[in-house]
Amino acid sequence: MTPLPRRALVGTTLVSLALVAAGCGSAGKVASSSEPTASPSASPSSGSSPSSPSGEDPTDPAPQGDLDLGLSEPAEDSYYPEVGDPSVDALHYDLDLTWDPETDTLTGTETLTFRSTGTAEQFQLDFAEPLEINSLSLDGAEVDHEHRGKDLVVMAPVEEDGRYELVIEYAGTPAPVPAPTERSDLATTGFTIDAEHQTWTMQEPFGAYTWYAVNDQPADKALYDFTLHVPDPWTGIANGAKVSDEVTGGDGGTHTTAFHLAEPAAAYLVTLAFGDYVETTDVGPNDVPITYWTPRDMEPGSGLRYSPEAMAWLETYLGPYPFDTAGILVVDSESGMETQTMITLGDTEYSMAENTVVHEFAHQWYGDQVTPDDWRDVWMNEGMAMYLQLVWEAEQSDVPLDAYLEGYASYESDYRAQSGPPADYDPAAFGSSNVYFSGAFFWHALRKQVGDEVFLAAVKGWPQSQDNRSTDRETLLAYLEEQTGEDLDALWDAWLLGETSPELP
Repeated sequence: MTPLPRRALVGTTLVSLALVAAGCGSAGKVASSSEPTASPSASPSSGSSPSSPSGEDPTDPAPQGDLDLGLSEPAEDSYYPEVGDPSVDALHYDLDLTWDPETDTLTGTETLTFRSTGTAEQFQLDFAEPLEINSLSLDGAEVDHEHRGKDLVVMAPVEEDGRYELVIEYAGTPAPVPAPTERSDLATTGFTIDAEHQTWTMQEPFGAYTWYAVNDQPADKALYDFTLHVPDPWTGIANGAKVSDEVTGGDGGTHTTAFHLAEPAAAYLVTLAFGDYVETTDVGPNDVPITYWTPRDMEPGSGLRYSPEAMAWLETYLGPYPFDTAGILVVDSESGMETQTMITLGDTEYSMAENTVVHEFAHQWYGDQVTPDDWRDVWMNEGMAMYLQLVWEAEQSDVPLDAYLEGYASYESDYRAQSGPPADYDPAAFGSSNVYFSGAFFWHALRKQVGDEVFLAAVKGWPQSQDNRSTDRETLLAYLEEQTGEDLDALWDAWLLGETSPELP
């Protein structure tokens, strides 16, 4: 998630180092491995599909046997237990969605393949009440269900480790839901309709259930395929590689796009938008295709077009970019999200700035490739993304990193006092500045204790060791102690669980 703008983070008086960084966003850039090429297109393309760095075609839908990629270990969330259900392990969501901007109606056919984690007479998903179910079947047979508030309860027996196919046809006008936060840019999450009847989604820590039936918890990753229909010239956009793009019915007909997400994602990392968009392409390191989706009247600016360089810079710290495609979708919001392979950014100068692009791309490793299995550990993602953003800003401003971070020390202390330690924060203050800056300071303190070489090897190895998994803080601590050969309990407790901020080393 994009951190709050600095004016909100540090008040009206900014530290001088932050002012330096804000004024030199284009200085000292790292060259990407290949020059980007722009090819704006307002109509469906018929070109060949992009190829992945490994030589595999990312547009090939996963065969049924490959659904094991979506195997997870769902667990009740300690912070938001009312959302998600550990009885369901979603493997694959196939979402066929039509948006009618004349009536603000979303019509969907969802096919969910899932594993039951236990034997029971019923199972449950999250599904917002404004959407009405027209039919529901399990393995081809209609079954009874109850739709109570956000809870969809399917009354059908399931067996432990059995795999099932649930098909739901539904329609309605989705609405966002309140977020457990004090942030002004994140008051609601989920499916949002703007004044032009265009739509977008951001759904951290939850809210995917506002537009499809889902196990809406970070512990459950799944594969996704999307088929999206909207009146031409508008376009439907989602995560992953675009696998087809066509218009039927001539002028004013239906524009259908299909997207395939080749590696599993948690529900909060899924994005969906319908609107009047133009597609522009770039090329990132190792020839990773990058796509920018911007409103028709907006050119991709320097911040968005910094993506190849941001990716190249991050690869020096984190290793090769972990997915086959990359992109940025610009929406009518003041925030931004690290949605997997297709970052969602609000159309503000701050959200589309180069340092924000660095932050959200850092999440593709920390947050997307490896995801927390419980919202108590959001600091694991935000702390690292914030740390790398600050490292990048210090380099851009030509200020030593220690001095740059020292400029934030008093603010970090304030954030901790206001919202709690980063690993024990106030659940009503989700996404507050403590998980960003206090988390970042933990990573820096670790770096100072173990040295650059050991630290960088551990930071690069963590997402690779947990590829496509959701995991917890205990696993991370054990990993860091193994990699560094040191007992990190004191550092861990002080920076992540302490009520007061330690001194920066």
